[in-house]
Amino acid sequence: MIDKSGDNFCEEFLEHMRSQRGMSGYTVRNYSQSILEFITWYKEQFGDGPDWKSLGRDTFRFYLRWLGRKELKRAAIRLRFSALRSFYRFLIRRGYVEFMPIKDVSIPKQEKRLPRFLTTDQILALLKAPIDEYDRIKTTGSIAERTALLRDAAILELIYSSGLRISEVCGLRVADIVWESQVIRVRGKGSKERLLPVGKPALDAIKTYWSSLPFTPSGAMPVFFAKPDSVDPVYPRIIQMRLKRYLIAAGLDPHISPHKLRHSFATHMLDAGADLRSVQELLGHAHLSTTQVYTHVTTERLKQVYDRTHPRA
Repeated sequence: MIDKSGDNFCEEFLEHMRSQRGMSGYTVRNYSQSILEFITWYKEQFGDGPDWKSLGRDTFRFYLRWLGRKELKRAAIRLRFSALRSFYRFLIRRGYVEFMPIKDVSIPKQEKRLPRFLTTDQILALLKAPIDEYDRIKTTGSIAERTALLRDAAILELIYSSGLRISEVCGLRVADIVWESQVIRVRGKGSKERLLPVGKPALDAIKTYWSSLPFTPSGAMPVFFAKPDSVDPVYPRIIQMRLKRYLIAAGLDPHISPHKLRHSFATHMLDAGADLRSVQELLGHAHLSTTQVYTHVTTERLKQVYDRTHPRA
């Protein structure tokens, strides 16, 4: 059996995650940080790197107590142990270890947090913000800025229209849009593909944005570009930064993330009578339990309306 250090196995595991499982760069980064954090902790405690095949359950219980003293949120602790479990599964498949000592370590249960979402009126105000700004500068602003505003308007429309993740927006290609059927082909987590309906306002916004470009997007080109004179795709940080600008313009909390538009999409669909399974498919959730949290949002909202309006509440 080949003898490798924990650090080397960690690198091999992360490369496996990137190339074989199709995980997002965000997930790979979090897993990398989690495993390297454990290795660093182990070296500080015991003076050398971990020998993964000789570690026992007590080591991970000790590590769990150490994380608890750092007052981390439950989600942060669960992320670290999820990464370590995945790493051990990889080591078992490679034949380096025979069992998973971390398997039976009890970790804190997931906190039940209801997703935050925008009301319909707030969404409409947000979608209008880049267009209002475009109208103000369309005769005075630079071509680059006018184009960026039209791009942003189309991105916001698309996220809310189809419930996309920000990474899915950045990865969307021209060939993924089926104009006649008004659907888009989206590659989600784990490179899983799904076909999603998209509203006419979002498609019209994309056409308007493209008409402002100095070239005609086609084929494998991105739907949204980082700059009007570049074929590089827009990246998440651009969307996050530009969203803050429109939230402020719409009088909303600037700390709202693009993912909250996805939450709003799901909540509004359920409010309007969509069934849970359909919303699950639209969002690309692997498990129905992930989608069910939105039913708690709508139920909680209905309770508030009831308490506020019913004379016998």
